[in-house]
Amino acid sequence: MRIVNNLHAKPPKIISDLRHLVYSGAEVFGDKVLYRYIENQEEKQFTYNELLENMNCLGQALYHLGLSDKHVAVMGEVHPAYTTTYLAVVNGGGVIVPLDKEIDLEDLGGFFEFTEAEVLFYTGAMNKHIADIAALTKRIKYFVAIQPEENKKLPDKRFMKYDDLLALGKQELDAGNDQYLHHEIDMEKMCALICTSGTTGTSKGVMLCQRNLTAATNSSCLSMSYDDNTTLVSVLPPHHTYEMTCGHLAAMNIGAEVFINDAIRHALKNFAAFKPNALMLVPLFLETMHKKIWAEIRKQNMEKKVRTAMKVNAGLLDLGIDIRQKLFGRITQAFGGNLASIVCGGAPISPEIIKDFYHFGITVLEGYGITECAPLVAVNSPGKMKFHSVGTPVRNCKVKIDAVPGQETGEILVQGDNVMLGYYKNEEATKEAFTEDGWFRTGDIGYMDKKGYIFITGRKKNVIILSNGKNVFPEELEEHLSRNPAVLESVVVGREQENGEIAITAIVVPNMESEVFQDKNKDEIEEITKDIVRDINKKLPSFKHMTDVEVRFEEFEKTSSRKIKRYKVK
Repeated sequence: MRIVNNLHAKPPKIISDLRHLVYSGAEVFGDKVLYRYIENQEEKQFTYNELLENMNCLGQALYHLGLSDKHVAVMGEVHPAYTTTYLAVVNGGGVIVPLDKEIDLEDLGGFFEFTEAEVLFYTGAMNKHIADIAALTKRIKYFVAIQPEENKKLPDKRFMKYDDLLALGKQELDAGNDQYLHHEIDMEKMCALICTSGTTGTSKGVMLCQRNLTAATNSSCLSMSYDDNTTLVSVLPPHHTYEMTCGHLAAMNIGAEVFINDAIRHALKNFAAFKPNALMLVPLFLETMHKKIWAEIRKQNMEKKVRTAMKVNAGLLDLGIDIRQKLFGRITQAFGGNLASIVCGGAPISPEIIKDFYHFGITVLEGYGITECAPLVAVNSPGKMKFHSVGTPVRNCKVKIDAVPGQETGEILVQGDNVMLGYYKNEEATKEAFTEDGWFRTGDIGYMDKKGYIFITGRKKNVIILSNGKNVFPEELEEHLSRNPAVLESVVVGREQENGEIAITAIVVPNMESEVFQDKNKDEIEEITKDIVRDINKKLPSFKHMTDVEVRFEEFEKTSSRKIKRYKVK
């Protein structure tokens, strides 16, 4: 299939550090809108100039309070003040600690202790919990309310309003106290501490420096054909490094305009209203969108016509004729009508989904990243896309495969300016994460073809090792399952039997909106689901057969970035 892409974007700025990112953004884009967002049921705007002004005011306020070099936590949803806080801290000698707003309250005190945070900035999503959070810890000296509740007093003297901090910083700068503006950035010093998923007992703190974040921001921009004509909708949580680096820092660098989605349930409505031309998503979002598209097509009895149009479209694209807008314009209108590309990473994506979106006129660019690499490692660039692959290594990043001699598949190793400093207060884990010659061990398994495209086959820690020594990667089987519209989601695990053998077990959540389950009772639904698995097994080598099937009617517990918490699947 001939891949058609727009490759005419303006070349991006190359930044030297994250302060340069903000200053050059204000210089080049000025009063251009950076963020559009909904607050108190009113749409508001935030410009590139306002980012610079607010960053400097907030940074100077932190200097005045003696907090310039401290660890500063931030929790909540995406908000202009969230990213401003992030940048003010990292550009002033402090360490930003983005925490998942869905961390259990009983665990939160432990995270504050582990990360040594002394300040907590929080958005409106945390208002209802903040009194309980404050009671959990004595470590936090200041709680800063980004969106304080109107006409409600803050609990005690430890609490401050974000806007009051901005006013304090402006007052200091106007008085000539401008230490923040002259802070010398150390590119090798930890400036961000990112907690991996888990409780404080299992979580690791990834130490990132300005070199890491700057390299990842530049490589993200260089890998895409995006510029100041790009419009995005931010839907992923901001503590997620993928969202912060690629969805915010990189977007700022190219002069993009970002609409902040106010709730997951509003995402499709906001796509239609804001009309983005690009999105950054994780696979679960893409799979949900894909299933809704086909459910609507079937509801209108249009599947046969759409399938025929897709075949015709494939032939026309091979001839260099692109009429996808005419053929599938009604489908893409659900996303506003302008959507041309989606960058997707975080888990494997079914190639069938990528191909379907491509037929509809939306190019899905699959990528690969890991928090320890700030996070971008590889991505399919426009015009250089290869199905099944996560693309080629990004600029200033090297990848190799640690494979047994004679085999092409092995652990993916990374080296480059994007690779973390190490794990916070965990020398043993840091040592284990690197080879003797300095390559970072990702824990992911895959291979590279002769042209340097990376193919991921599974996660090292998830591999199911059978009694005959064969390795089965559950992600591959889950991908097969996800292709069936009657499967909402699945997890494949290895269950040890009484005889010591390992049974490959598919735990499947059926898609109850699928027509195959209409008017069916529980027993019938379970039997249909097992039939789906049996049909998949027929296409697989016998050692990969899913011999046990468990049907559950509750969705799996997920992280705020919509990844299934595999460790909680028993």
